[in-house]
Amino acid sequence: MIKVNGRDYPWRAELSVKQLLAEMNFTFPLIIVVINGKTVPKDEFTCTVIENGDDIQAIHLICGG
Repeated sequence: MIKVNGRDYPWRAELSVKQLLAEMNFTFPLIIVVINGKTVPKDEFTCTVIENGDDIQAIHLICGG
């Protein structure tokens, strides 16, 4: 089990950040992902594998005026 934005989510082996975002329909152009307090660079979303028990924060940035 992992936590995504404070909610339980089922974990599976080889789940990447990119796959998780797609499954959860997080398609925002500006998004920050933090795993266990460490920011994951956007260019590492595909190769970063989520481990069982990880705490993930997916934060989308909104700009306005």
